[in-house]
Amino acid sequence: MMRTKILESFPAGGPHGSWPAEEYAAQRTAQGETATVVMDLDRDAFLVVACEPEHAAA
Repeated sequence: MMRTKILESFPAGGPHGSWPAEEYAAQRTAQGETATVVMDLDRDAFLVVACEPEHAAA
C-alpha cells in the first residue's frame, strides 16, 4: 500500500507563465524524492505530493 504525503501547496491563480508547483516538484525530484503535482479542485490549489510506502502493522 502507498500513502500520499502533501509536501507543499500553491494557489492556482498564479501569474501567467509562472509554474511554482512544477518548479518545486522538480527541485524535490532533483534531491532524490519523487514528487508530482496534482490539482485540488476544492481548494483551487496545486499540491506537490510524494508517495510513501505504508508500513505494515506487525
